[in-house]
Amino acid sequence: MSKENPFGEVISQYTRKQAFLDGVLIDLSVWAEELGFKFPVACTAKVWHEWIVPPTELVWCQSERGRAHDVLWMLLMAIRVKKSNVSEILYKVMFQQTDTKHETIQLKSVCGPGDDAEPIITIMMPDED
Repeated sequence: MSKENPFGEVISQYTRKQAFLDGVLIDLSVWAEELGFKFPVACTAKVWHEWIVPPTELVWCQSERGRAHDVLWMLLMAIRVKKSNVSEILYKVMFQQTDTKHETIQLKSVCGPGDDAEPIITIMMPDED
């Protein structure tokens, strides 16, 4: 071990940029900025495919942008309610799943360092890291 890196040589590194290229993360930053977010925001592929992409029978009245807006808006409200410096927030969002069924789910938002130590926000399912 050297004094420069007390943990030893880095064996592997997976960057946020690579996660976007691989489709592991989906960038929501443009839509988030429109709502007033100051940091880049992304969601996991699981959140995107299971909740933001509308069910086939609802594509006539639901859109990815609209459902992403709901996810981002509810996060913004949760942040405002917390009024403290926390890096992780659990919050709920209700989605229309069929013409007659709505489902409320819990999401997790984590604010942490990006590839260059800049603050970034990632929205995920509570069981994801």
